[in-house]
Amino acid sequence: MTDMLYVARSRSLQDWGGEVGLTKHLYKVGLGVGTAKDIEQSLSAAQCAGRGDWSVIKCVEAEGLDEADALTRLAAKEALIDPRYYPQIKGERGIVKVKPANVENHFLVQNALAGEHQKAVRVIPLTIAAYLLRAAAG
Repeated sequence: MTDMLYVARSRSLQDWGGEVGLTKHLYKVGLGVGTAKDIEQSLSAAQCAGRGDWSVIKCVEAEGLDEADALTRLAAKEALIDPRYYPQIKGERGIVKVKPANVENHFLVQNALAGEHQKAVRVIPLTIAAYLLRAAAG
């Protein structure tokens, strides 16, 4: 089985983030083994961040990528949640606080550099996942 770099979300974690004033745009980025379904099951079974409702949005093969390196690259673009400040997430690393404006700007610049027509970017979970994977993979 190959290692996969994934972006997952938990609706209950996002609801909690919105309630406490953190943000509702919380995602988990990490390395897992197997298919997206396998990763979902392992995150939910392990009660990752104290949640059991994980769903993998998108995953790609991690060609020689280390999880610590991926999170370091990602931290340069978006804020990683420090698990020491939020006991609710049970010490889980790799929880990212995403600013939708950063996602939109990333894709607008990418389209402009490619010479494509400027069009509005819909910031949906799949778009956010693509942005996070690109940032983490370098």
